Amino acid sequence: MSLLEKMHTLLILLAIILGLLLGQIPVIEATAEHFIVPFLLLMLYGLFLGIPIKDLKKAFENFKFAGTSLAINFIWTPLLAWGLGALFLSNQPALWVGFIMLMVTPCTDWYLVFTGIAKGNVPLSTVMLPINLILQVLLLPVFLLIFAGVMKTVDMSFLIESILLVLALPFLLANLTRFILNQEKILEKKLIPFFETGQIILLSLAITAMFASQGKYLFENINVVYTLLVPILLFFLINFLIGRIVSRALNFSYEDSASLNLTTLARNSPLSLAIAVVAFPDQPLIALALVVGPLIELPLLALTSQVLLKIRASTISKEDEEIFQGD
Repeated sequence: MSLLEKMHTLLILLAIILGLLLGQIPVIEATAEHFIVPFLLLMLYGLFLGIPIKDLKKAFENFKFAGTSLAINFIWTPLLAWGLGALFLSNQPALWVGFIMLMVTPCTDWYLVFTGIAKGNVPLSTVMLPINLILQVLLLPVFLLIFAGVMKTVDMSFLIESILLVLALPFLLANLTRFILNQEKILEKKLIPFFETGQIILLSLAITAMFASQGKYLFENINVVYTLLVPILLFFLINFLIGRIVSRALNFSYEDSASLNLTTLARNSPLSLAIAVVAFPDQPLIALALVVGPLIELPLLALTSQVLLKIRASTISKEDEEIFQGD
C-alpha cells in the first residue's frame, strides 16, 4: 500500500476542514459549488478509464449481486432509516425527514472511487449506478408519502440530466480515450496510473468545494451535527455488518463483498438536497440534515475503505498460509 493510499482518510478529513474554513470567505462560498461537478466528472473519467468494457459486460450477468444490493438499498435501508429516526429524532420531525431522505438515496458518484480505493469490483458497482439512480428517484416520492406524509415528484429532465452528466459523459469520454490510445503505451503506462494516483486528490477537491459552498451555514447550525452523529454512525455500523454477513452467506468474493458494502453505505446527498429544496422550501432543517450528512459520511466511507483493505490483506495472508501448508 502506497503512502498516498494510507493517507486517504486523513486527506478526506483535511478536505472537509479546508472546505469549512474556505466557506467563511463570501466570494469562495458563492462560487465553490460550481467546482463540485467538474471535479467529480474528472474523478469518474479517470475511474472509467481503467475499466475495459468487457468487464462491464461480465458485471451485468451477476444477478445475485444486483438483487442483494437492491434489496438492501430499497427494502431494508428505508426501514432501518425510519427506525433510527424514530429512536433518535422523533422530537425533531424535520431532521427525521431529512435523515430518511438521505438514507433512502444510494450514492451515484463518489462511492465508485471508494470502491476503487478498497480494491472492490468497480465494474460491478458501475453497473448498479444507473439502476440505483432511477429507482431512488422513482421511489423517493413513495418513501416521502409513507414516512413524511407528503407526496412530491421529481422532474424527469432532472433524472435524464443526472444520468447523462454523472455516468454517460465520463464513461463515453473514457472509452473514447481508450479507443484512440488503444495501441499507445501512454494509456497503460502514463494516463491510467496518473488518474489512479489522482483520484483521491480529485475527490478531496470535490469535497473541499462542497463544504466551502455550505460551510457558513453549517457553522451557524453546528448543533445539528451532534444530533445526527449517532444515528448516522449506527446506520453505517449496522449496514456494514449486514453487508459482511450477507456476503459471507452468499459466498461473494472479497471484491464483490467490498462493492456491496460501499454500494449500500454511501448516500446521494446532492440529489436529496436538490429535492428537499424544492419539496420543503419552508423547512430549512430538512435541507440542513442533507448538508450535514456528508460531513459525517465521507470520513466514515474513507475509514470503511481502509477497514476493507485490512480485511483483504488478512484474507490474502490466510490464503497464502493455506497454500504453504498444503505444499
